[in-house]
Amino acid sequence: MIHAHLTAAPERSRTLLTRARILEAARQELARDPDSTLGDIAEAAGVVRRTVYGHFNGRAALMEGLVEEATWALRQALTVPRAPVGDAVTELARFVLAVWPVGDRYRILLRLAPQDLGADRLAEVLAPARDMTEAIIGRGQRQGAFQTGVPPVVLTRALEGHLLGLLDCVNSGVWSDDGTSTATAALIAMGVAGDSAAACVDGLVRREGDAA
Repeated sequence: MIHAHLTAAPERSRTLLTRARILEAARQELARDPDSTLGDIAEAAGVVRRTVYGHFNGRAALMEGLVEEATWALRQALTVPRAPVGDAVTELARFVLAVWPVGDRYRILLRLAPQDLGADRLAEVLAPARDMTEAIIGRGQRQGAFQTGVPPVVLTRALEGHLLGLLDCVNSGVWSDDGTSTATAALIAMGVAGDSAAACVDGLVRREGDAA
């Protein structure tokens, strides 16, 4: 019984590694060509197509695997322990800098998920980020740092559209960023003066870079 347990562990590890390799190949191949087939993805992953079907019974299941992976990565980015900050401007800049790498890595989902899985599934993935953004924007409005002409929930959706639009521009090859320009643009969109927005993001990047 013990022997069976010991032999099962390496086998499960190999299975998980193969699944991860297939998902990574899918992410890269779909970014290269959204019409990539499971055969294309199998070849890129270095496995036979039967192996892909052993993990994912079709394109929809493979897409769902990528969505689950992106959901986990987004939640991890949102829960990384960081020193508290008192002002919402810095907090929003930090938020954008945290989520941008995840969005950039899985940006192909923005193009494929609505047609493959439905818009509701994408909204479910984004829900934790929406909730956090709305809370930050509400604080910023109360602090007098952000525009107050529209409710926080509306500004939240506007900012989400802004960020998703920039990610789609990366898909199209007309935008490239490590997150700093995006964070600065997000602050400006909320009503922060351009110079102040740039200084906030630059200072935050320097401080957190030194802390790391």
